[in-house]
Amino acid sequence: MADTIFAPATAPGRAGIAVVRVSGPAAAAACQALTGKVPPPPRRAGLRRIVDPTTSEVLDDALVLWFAGPASETGEDVLELQLHGAPAVVAAVIEALGGLPGCRLANPGEFARRAFDNQKLDLTAVEGLADLIAAETAAQRRQAVRQMQGELGRLYEGWRAELVRLLARLEAAIDFSDEDLPADLAARAAAAIAPLVAAMTDHLAAGRAGERLRTGLSVAILGAPNVGKSSLLNALARREAAIVSARAGTTRDVIEVHLDLDGLPLALADTAGLRDSDDEIEQEGVRRALARTAAADVKLIVLDATAWPHIEPPVRALIDADAIVVVNKIDVATGPNPTVVDAQPVLAISARTGQGLDALTAALYARAEHALATGADPVPTRARHRAAVVEARDCLARAQGATLPELVTEDVRLAARAIGRITGRVDVEDVLDVIFREFCIGK
Repeated sequence: MADTIFAPATAPGRAGIAVVRVSGPAAAAACQALTGKVPPPPRRAGLRRIVDPTTSEVLDDALVLWFAGPASETGEDVLELQLHGAPAVVAAVIEALGGLPGCRLANPGEFARRAFDNQKLDLTAVEGLADLIAAETAAQRRQAVRQMQGELGRLYEGWRAELVRLLARLEAAIDFSDEDLPADLAARAAAAIAPLVAAMTDHLAAGRAGERLRTGLSVAILGAPNVGKSSLLNALARREAAIVSARAGTTRDVIEVHLDLDGLPLALADTAGLRDSDDEIEQEGVRRALARTAAADVKLIVLDATAWPHIEPPVRALIDADAIVVVNKIDVATGPNPTVVDAQPVLAISARTGQGLDALTAALYARAEHALATGADPVPTRARHRAAVVEARDCLARAQGATLPELVTEDVRLAARAIGRITGRVDVEDVLDVIFREFCIGK
């Protein structure tokens, strides 16, 4: 790559330290231009004065680190400047770098893209890095670290390598049948398909737990107007996230709040009140609420203790065994607190006083713990992972029932490509390498 890129690696704003990274063939020249010296020895910090090469103005005293390619994060020569974290210092250094020949400001994600292009990271590790940067809870952090360190990528690469070996043997048996190859080559290759199908099926058994963990367990707060849904959202979030009013129908759109529930991520959505209405705007709010309900992992249905036992028909229709049902406003209700509605248990709460919220939080945590459980083995964390594994498994299952060796070979080829798309490593040359390495063909 001809360009040398640079960018701040730390968040904007005041800080004790700000890091600016430079990657590319002109990184050493950038160090020489800014400090008047060649880079320090690799992986050893050197204290240098940073000077604007155009004006000779002193910009900062900084620690300079050098990572010679390919033994660097991007696989290229990398210069790291650890500056004082004043925004003015960072801006001045960025401006000075921008004036150097062959240097330009990096595009979003370009450092990670170069690491991928130079085979320092596969696509799953790149995604893990992005997830780690965005992690808000301990569970999200743990999953992202495992993926960034290559745990998921190694699983997929192991499958792909096995599929490439199978493909090489199958193609050798077809194309080089007159060569000195093992007689049962095709049979051995076909027998190896079954364990791969089983492994992929087990991998998919986790469902969408990994995807849910990335985004948070989706919880839709549902109920009739003025039952206290927004008050409950604020109570769980411990801040005024939604407008609360005694006027029914205040919430017209979906309001979402992300929570860290003892290390597990939840995405709470306050929705419009569900009732029959002639108001066009309120009808749209109800439509959006029902759409969110269809996409939610958990339905949190709020009833009004002061109106008990009346339940709006659209709300009653949503109560089932998968819903968490609460009766709010028990602090002002005069009757006994209900414990069951439509054969489903009910939690009695007051969003205003906090009464019963501990039991509700425990119920939400139990749901999240079950839905987000991923176990010790790596799981798909994105829909594209799951779709590719499903495609590969289905291709291999079809290969098991094929009678012609050409059909078996093509299904194995399709399976290898599907898995290869996950990590971003799909290369027909891999098959040729295996063929000529394992079977001295054409000797």
